[in-house]
Amino acid sequence: MSFWKKLFGGGGGGETVEEAAGEPVEHNGFTIRATPFSEGGQFQTCGVISKEIGGEVKEHRFIRADRFTSKDDAIDVTLRKARQIIDEQGERIFG
Repeated sequence: MSFWKKLFGGGGGGETVEEAAGEPVEHNGFTIRATPFSEGGQFQTCGVISKEIGGEVKEHRFIRADRFTSKDDAIDVTLRKARQIIDEQGERIFG
């Protein structure tokens, strides 16, 4: 459901539901949580990357357009994308 439909009350019962999927995964000092959500009968790639820096936990949420019929497939791709983001950007994702 699009942002505008939600904002103005359009559409029906096709709500999106974000939920933590599985245990958090550690990668190079970062914690990854896969949070795929159901949208139109498929699961969309979504996750949270976090790390404690200077006594403060920083988080970076990301979402990708990839959709899967299986929640497990969405989790696998979410973890792979998160590792890629960490490897390419490191702590700059929090800036």
